[in-house]
Amino acid sequence: MVIVKTAREISKMMDACRISANALRLAGEYVKPGITTWEIDEKVRKYIEKQGATPSFLGYGGFPASACISVNDVVIHGIPSKDQVLKEGDIVSVDVGAFYEGYHGDNAYTYACGKISETAQNLMDATRISLEKGIEAALAGNRVGDIGNAVQTYVEARGYSVVRDFVGHGVGAKLHEDPSIPNFGKAGRGVRLLPGMTIAIEPMICEGSYEVEILEDDWTTVTLDGKLAAHYENTIAITPDGPKIMTVPG
Repeated sequence: MVIVKTAREISKMMDACRISANALRLAGEYVKPGITTWEIDEKVRKYIEKQGATPSFLGYGGFPASACISVNDVVIHGIPSKDQVLKEGDIVSVDVGAFYEGYHGDNAYTYACGKISETAQNLMDATRISLEKGIEAALAGNRVGDIGNAVQTYVEARGYSVVRDFVGHGVGAKLHEDPSIPNFGKAGRGVRLLPGMTIAIEPMICEGSYEVEILEDDWTTVTLDGKLAAHYENTIAITPDGPKIMTVPG
């Protein structure tokens, strides 16, 4: 069931989104050669808890960390580790959520670790812009398919592929609410977007094939062909005046 929020609920949710965005920005500041993904996760957890919030992901479905940190061919759900040391040229997708006073915020960004290849930069740029295209299509009266079609059209025209096995989602009192927000699809199809809906749009884009597999830890999701992937995400509200990005640091 799609949950439409009141203006008061959206205002309260903005606080969780701000904390989430600040935690994500903080994580990005630590993406440097020589640091472990576990150390970044610790920075994220401590920041969120200092704000009086709870990391949305910690313990969610058994996930053992506060942030998903996914390096290179890991698409999503990378588990932070003391053994994973970032190196020059890595691309590092960080996905962070915070739960505060009854609501979640959820966002992700792919960071460059030092100097990266042109191939990696182009993928990251295309994925980031595809998120912008998806948000632009999130207009009241449009449908979910308009968002997915905007993302898919943009990245496929540039030779990239869209992950099919994982999608965006509604977000609010629960981390994952209806409706699902695929990053692919036909314009004019799917659930209609209504003012008061709050959704997470999160393109997961691959350099090569969109086929993925989940490793034995039941979380880490990698590209089947071993090529790079990038991931960007914002939580937004559908308003009569257009989409409002809620996960803004400040």
